[in-house]
Amino acid sequence: MLEAAKKAFGVLTLARKAGKLVLGFDAVKETLQNRTAKLAVITSDVSPKTEKEVRFYCTRACVDIISVPLSMDEVSKLLGKKSGVISVTDGGLAELIKKKYNEYRTSMEDNKWQ
Repeated sequence: MLEAAKKAFGVLTLARKAGKLVLGFDAVKETLQNRTAKLAVITSDVSPKTEKEVRFYCTRACVDIISVPLSMDEVSKLLGKKSGVISVTDGGLAELIKKKYNEYRTSMEDNKWQ
């Protein structure tokens, strides 16, 4: 796993420890339907069908979704549970994760041109 990705998405571990992370498709779908999810996260190796369904529920709930460049196995190492679909139920942590994601993307784009 890239060190930059580890740093950027290490905030997920903070959310997990705070009890503000929900893992697994069914549980995430429920948070989206109940409107308790503030952000949805999918891994790079989630199936196209699952991604389509999560995007559908996110659109209905007006929740942002990000696709992280981590596999389910890498997320498992970070969080202690294998999952390709995650939701964050705290607004502040969701904003921090989005900020780190945008910083990561910007750094990857800057490195691409060097």
